[in-house]
Amino acid sequence: MKKLKVYLDTSVISYLDQSDAPERMTETRLFWEQIKADKYDAVISDIVIKEIENCDDKKKKTLTSYLAAITYELFILDERSIRIAEQFVDLHIMKEKHIDDCRHIAGAIVSGCDVIVSWNFKHIVNYKDD
Repeated sequence: MKKLKVYLDTSVISYLDQSDAPERMTETRLFWEQIKADKYDAVISDIVIKEIENCDDKKKKTLTSYLAAITYELFILDERSIRIAEQFVDLHIMKEKHIDDCRHIAGAIVSGCDVIVSWNFKHIVNYKDD
């Protein structure tokens, strides 16, 4: 059986060390163990790396060590994925101020992921029935 290819947005990695949300942290750590056990093919993008780089030094070091513990594909956003992200804004699916969330989604699409894993319920894991 083919493994699911999962795109990990920054929120997933961040919740590995989120003591103010213990239930989410526990669930995320259980999921992380499955990634470490090679049950999924993980993908992150350069947007994830950039967002981790913007964390304070302690958090950045912690999240970087979690990433070092897994095998993942690094997707570098290209012209196609950037164009798709911009189309989300042009079509009023998301606002310009959330362009990095658009880039996460576009990166997952272009890299061929089956699933986006995220704790971002406002912009990424959100179904709107108009």
